[in-house]
Amino acid sequence: MILIKLGGSVITDKSQYKKFNKEQASRLCREIAESGRSVMIVHGAGSFGHVLAKQYAIQNGLVDFAQVAPAAMVHHDAMELGLLMTSELMAVGIPAASVAPGSCFVMEDGRIIVNDEEALRRLAHIGIMPVMFGDVVMDRKQGFAIVSGDQLMEVMARMFKPERIVFVSDIDGLYDSNPKTNPDAKLIPEVTPEVLANVSSEEDVADVTGGVRGKMEAMLRMCSPERDCVLMNGTVPGRLLELLKGNEVTCTVARM
Repeated sequence: MILIKLGGSVITDKSQYKKFNKEQASRLCREIAESGRSVMIVHGAGSFGHVLAKQYAIQNGLVDFAQVAPAAMVHHDAMELGLLMTSELMAVGIPAASVAPGSCFVMEDGRIIVNDEEALRRLAHIGIMPVMFGDVVMDRKQGFAIVSGDQLMEVMARMFKPERIVFVSDIDGLYDSNPKTNPDAKLIPEVTPEVLANVSSEEDVADVTGGVRGKMEAMLRMCSPERDCVLMNGTVPGRLLELLKGNEVTCTVARM
């Protein structure tokens, strides 16, 4: 099984509130289905989560009860995106159920607490893909917190032990500087903890879940001698399909 994170930057326009990129999301789902591979999917919240969360500092926890209504709206919007994504998966023949992480987990000081895996495991066992997503989750110390898709990838990797992990973003991989603002930025084909320490983590738009550095750190935690973690560009038609078929594509591979 291959665990795939469809980034919010790919399935939404993160600069515009609740802007779903249906064409791109639909194509990626078709590529996954066409590959014939067994997969599990997590997706980011993109502009359905980051815009309001940034505006009301939801990532900092409950510090003012004026945040309560916005936190509820962020959750509502993230669930809406979850349903849009599972609709695209169902349309290409992949049985999928959008599962709000707050229905399975709580957090403690920003860390996911996994006490019961049964619901997710039972869905997967009968052939329904549980699709989790970045969202607002109740936190024992902070009141609420943002759980990122990258954090959920780590949980799903521990639970389901995929043979490969793929992060689908809107860039070809990790660069030595921001390729969106620096035309001389160079792609790093392989990243280690030492390499990451010297890489810029500048972001172009609002991101309350750690950005590229947090993603690469998560990838390094998940890779092993038996499992590679790949960061690739999902905006290039056919690239995800080729990767899933086992062909070489432009990307960055994380290795310990």
